[in-house]
Amino acid sequence: MATDTLENPWRTYMAQVYTSRKGPEPLGTVVFEEIEEKARQKLKDYRGSAGSNSTYRANKRAFEKWGIIPRMLINATGRSLSTTIFGVKHSSPLFIAPIGVQAIFNEQAELAPARAGAKLGVPLILSTAASRTIEEVAEANGDGYRWYQLYWPKTNEITLSLLARAKAAGYKALVVTLDTTTLGWRPHDLETAYLPFGHGVGIQIGKSDPVFMARHNKQPLIQEGDEKAQEDAFLGREWLGEVNSGTFKDWEDLKFLRKNWDGPIVLKGIQSVFDAELAIDAGVEGFIVSNHGGRQVDGAIGSLQALETIMKSPKIKAAQASGKLTVLFDSGIRTGSDIFKALALGAQGVLLGRPWVYAGVIAGQAGIEQVIQHTLADLDATMALAGYKKLEDIIGKADEVLARIE
Repeated sequence: MATDTLENPWRTYMAQVYTSRKGPEPLGTVVFEEIEEKARQKLKDYRGSAGSNSTYRANKRAFEKWGIIPRMLINATGRSLSTTIFGVKHSSPLFIAPIGVQAIFNEQAELAPARAGAKLGVPLILSTAASRTIEEVAEANGDGYRWYQLYWPKTNEITLSLLARAKAAGYKALVVTLDTTTLGWRPHDLETAYLPFGHGVGIQIGKSDPVFMARHNKQPLIQEGDEKAQEDAFLGREWLGEVNSGTFKDWEDLKFLRKNWDGPIVLKGIQSVFDAELAIDAGVEGFIVSNHGGRQVDGAIGSLQALETIMKSPKIKAAQASGKLTVLFDSGIRTGSDIFKALALGAQGVLLGRPWVYAGVIAGQAGIEQVIQHTLADLDATMALAGYKKLEDIIGKADEVLARIE
């Protein structure tokens, strides 16, 4: 029996493009590499990944090691990409990944993905390194669904202030990034001696925080003026010292966050099965298998490989099956088939990063909307042609829906 009534706003995108006879707008392409190249040409400076970029490349190779097994004579006429995360139903498994310092990419900065997410009904995750405030992004996101990503400050008082602001501004879950206590070894950034914080970019959450600013005898949201550059450089160094302090936390420290955040806590940066199992013991609601898009540890495993290993753990699978644990995936998603593979290997949702950033460089909010739409339309087409009607048919079923490519 067909399920045509299932909600699926993504299935009409391809037909709309063909009938328009204009091609995909405003980017003119749906190919990631072409979007990346257009963004590269527009940017004055193009940032790379950690070290030799080997982890970035490993992320891509990990997807190429798996192939989808299509099924035939399956009535996949009516399809749904909907999923439920922490009791909230979403029209797709895609989250807008937290990426900071957006002001260096386009003038709309973090407001562009916030508005795009609200318009399309796709959840947003806001970075602590944003170039707009927690409150400004929440206003732009309106009735959209949003989480807050925490670069964990070394000072408890500042941490509490950020948590309170995020909660008051309607962010529903706390994403704690674990892999960026200190900056990764990034040759390109070292060669140019460029750090956005040092130029006052990406520190707006700090500049608008009353506790952080009071420490420096200043009011939140400092004034513009002749001394702004010098002021921003100083505050940038101080904010970097808070959120990328080099002061490492441990599992015991999570109790502080648990005590002071009453919503779901999601740990971002998990790559080891041992850490994944410790996350359950720590009582968090979820984790994101991520290597920061290859921007932190050079020579590391691909994130999809990490997901595969983690999801072999009976402890992880049991916690997920019981509803106690939610597993998300990040680092390397470029296409609909990438999403399919990550879900098949056990993720319940995925984070999309670089594609929407590059689209924003080219065309702002409209570009971001196109990337989200065409990526999910690609997933819908992949599911249809492979003979799967809903995400439950593929999540965690790699043995049935994927084959390893030698």
